[in-house]
Amino acid sequence: MADDPNVTLTIRLIMQGKEVGSIIGKKGEIVKKFREESGARINISDGSSPERIVTITGNTAGIIKAFDLICRKLEEVYQNMAKSDNIPKPPITLRLIVPASQCGSLIGKGGSKIREIREVTGASIQVASEMLPNSTERAVTISGMSDAITKCIYHICVIMLESPPKGGTIPYRPRPGPNGPNMMMGGNTPTGYGMQGNYGMNPAEQMGKMGGSQLAGLAALGLGGIGGGPSAGPVNPAAPLAALAALAGSQLRTGTNRQQPTQQSNNVQQEMTVPNELIGCVIGKGGTKIAEIRQISGAMIRISNSEELREGCTDRVITITGNPDSVALAQYLINMR
Repeated sequence: MADDPNVTLTIRLIMQGKEVGSIIGKKGEIVKKFREESGARINISDGSSPERIVTITGNTAGIIKAFDLICRKLEEVYQNMAKSDNIPKPPITLRLIVPASQCGSLIGKGGSKIREIREVTGASIQVASEMLPNSTERAVTISGMSDAITKCIYHICVIMLESPPKGGTIPYRPRPGPNGPNMMMGGNTPTGYGMQGNYGMNPAEQMGKMGGSQLAGLAALGLGGIGGGPSAGPVNPAAPLAALAALAGSQLRTGTNRQQPTQQSNNVQQEMTVPNELIGCVIGKGGTKIAEIRQISGAMIRISNSEELREGCTDRVITITGNPDSVALAQYLINMR
């Protein structure tokens, strides 16, 4: 599947302004050349934030070629810096953005898969324990020489194709600078990584779609202080979190997620899967975390036990039942763990 030229994948990474400038080149000449040589689509977010998102889309061969070109360019830059400062050349370090639901597959049972990647490629690879701000994605840091990183990217591509994201993913967006919003060059964030919906909507406008109990729940998590409508004035910086929960509710109502009507006509049932090794983060010590999510969202939540795991499957099933907004909020809070 990974070597099928008809199967496309998107890989995103975070780069700092100085690094990204070296791969853009004067008037975009270098990145244009990389696109032509690799056959991959390479989009770079604008410069209104210190962090820039580089989005690479294509088949595995195209992605590998694009990363090879980027790594070799960075290696050249680091070499010149080392010469001028009379220091050893540092290894290349890249920060990939990976949906949290795929990180379990990347780590493997007891860390077996990530150890295998380190041994086979010679690259250092680390998966962040915390999610990136206001998202359900994690940073995966890979470090090494150009060839080692390229091999590592191949293995990551294979895993991401074999284990696609589960449920809706809230994509990481760098905090915009004072000059305005951070928009993508050449198109929106690929739909394979984001929940359906318009992220450019006014967050306060979206709040009205959620009932008071859900907003109270968000406030209980320290995400409150949010305006209730389009004329509510300045929006609290935490508002995008609640807006995303509202969007998730809208997604459930329009049927883009699997949902089953229950006996009560206004209720829906949603299933999520979580890798067995990460379920403790959802449950919490003595069940405190899941109890908190139940209380805040108002949804009924059942987690399958380890004895119910199907043969060859290491994922636990979480069944969430309630009205669409309660289910959406519960799903969002679980993803945030």
